[in-house]
Amino acid sequence: MAISKGQSISTEYIESLLSHAQQQGYDVPELLQSVGISPEQLQQQQFPVMQFARLFQRLTELLQDEQFGMLTGGKIPSGTFRMMCYAIEHCNDLETALHRCSDFYEICKGPTIKPSITIEGELVRFHFRPLNSLPNEIIEQVVLNRSPALIRTTLSIWHHFISWMIGCRLPLAQASFTFAPQPNPQDYELLFQCPLQFRQQENCFWFPRSWLQRPLVQSEAAWRGFLKTAPHQLVVMVNGDQSISARIRARFGRDFSRALPSLEQMAKMEGMSARTLRRHLANEGLNYSQLKSQCRYEASLDYLNCPELSIHDVATLVGFEDPSPFIRAFKQWTGQTPGEFRNTILS
Repeated sequence: MAISKGQSISTEYIESLLSHAQQQGYDVPELLQSVGISPEQLQQQQFPVMQFARLFQRLTELLQDEQFGMLTGGKIPSGTFRMMCYAIEHCNDLETALHRCSDFYEICKGPTIKPSITIEGELVRFHFRPLNSLPNEIIEQVVLNRSPALIRTTLSIWHHFISWMIGCRLPLAQASFTFAPQPNPQDYELLFQCPLQFRQQENCFWFPRSWLQRPLVQSEAAWRGFLKTAPHQLVVMVNGDQSISARIRARFGRDFSRALPSLEQMAKMEGMSARTLRRHLANEGLNYSQLKSQCRYEASLDYLNCPELSIHDVATLVGFEDPSPFIRAFKQWTGQTPGEFRNTILS
């Protein structure tokens, strides 16, 4: 079966992580074998994200660095990301959440740099700054000898995290990188979907200032599921599909534990009438109810790939109050119960 770009990440990033692990004395073939990855899989351009998640979790465990392979300037103890999420999940808007993320890095043991935002007119620059007690030169030291794949993925992960918190893709005005243009420009174009600049003074991206006022829309159940499945939703490549159904899927996200917008509400979000939205969906061979059902089905497949989530957890995240109706719905979708499906994919 071909790997969907929606469920894969660049093998270049995998190779970057494995190179760092090898430099620290770890046996890469043995590491790959321990998580069920064959060397042949690394020859593919794209890599299944669920297998990457298992590899990343294993590297985190071995190296005692929760954000191994990202720009942090130090090791991040296990559990740090979870505590940061607890600190920001009830923020009223994106601006408050991002400032709190930055403040959290100041008191967190390990990093020497932190994420930061700077308002520049009608745009916001998301970038990295030294902790308050450290000199500006530390940024250059952190970036030195880091691969373009690692830098690119760090920015992409933060972009995905922001987008997940607000429930839709954060539109970017520009992304800048300190390194030269790379041989695989399509990966950058797909990830950031905005004008790109290389050989710049810092690694950063810009987005419209108005988005700082966007509320955080994820429920407590969604945050719990998000933390159990990390880093899955932080590294999945964002599809470049600009169809109306793709835009609606992005607004739905992967959390169906909260009430979804009605067709009329969704039409208003998209700046059109309900009649126009129905017509656009019909042109794609869909109606709104079918699209919601498809999205629940696709989300259930994602979550069942995560052994950390119980069937009850999955049922809640895809919008069922208890497992029984979810099991019946899933059997209608696939001909299997969720348990049978999970046994097949994880065996």
